[in-house]
Amino acid sequence: MNNWGSYQTLVGQLEEGILIVTINRPDKMNALNKTVLEELEHAFAQIKIDAAVKGVIITGSGEKAFVAGADISEFKGIDKSIAMEMAARGQRIFEHIEKSTKPVIAAVNGFALGGGCELAMACHIRIATEQAKFGQPEVNLGLIPGYGGTQRLTQLVGRGKALELMMSGNMLDATGALQWGLVNQVVAAEKLLEESKKLLQTILSKGPQAVARVIEAVEACFDKTKNGYTEEVRLFGDCFGSAEMQEGVTAFLEKRKPKFN
Repeated sequence: MNNWGSYQTLVGQLEEGILIVTINRPDKMNALNKTVLEELEHAFAQIKIDAAVKGVIITGSGEKAFVAGADISEFKGIDKSIAMEMAARGQRIFEHIEKSTKPVIAAVNGFALGGGCELAMACHIRIATEQAKFGQPEVNLGLIPGYGGTQRLTQLVGRGKALELMMSGNMLDATGALQWGLVNQVVAAEKLLEESKKLLQTILSKGPQAVARVIEAVEACFDKTKNGYTEEVRLFGDCFGSAEMQEGVTAFLEKRKPKFN
């Protein structure tokens, strides 16, 4: 991707197949406004077709916030129909991230509240700093999460904990988020990108088609239009028709590391 200069709110840096996408509105705690959402949608459409991008890390600019929430200043004067369109658009954009066949890690470097927590949950894996805080405080505004938060939070932490967090509006610190299963790892702030890259490099050393099919199979678990077990059988069979699987098995039998394309 070579068009990052055209974005107003995103900064992209590609290193050895890993694209670091930084949401860059530090003066607004990286809040999600219309422009950020539009640019995320455009960026992931490009990521999908860019062979140079193997995996993605999403993070926030500065040390205070990953994304502190939606930009509430844009909520004034919005009626019900426009609000529903806004929620549907946000869900669609986050679904693009969730269903990306390239692994996406959220490197959470501070507050991940409201839409920021929803963005982190749309990523495949979450790594947080010790200072990170998570929450869905929409009830404080007389609202509920609208970008998929009610669904993904319940999937990740279970019904009771999800209801507690959303109904109370309380924040969850990094230790609590780890205990609840909301994040995969908690690391020191200075090691956040290093550890995120390290995990992504491990994932990218595996068969890329197999990784993509893992994502697809897991997503089927939460898709009411699909039978996850049936999808697993189909995807398992697809692997056996691939050159990637042949290389993996041959390398194992020859006691060498596989060379995946």
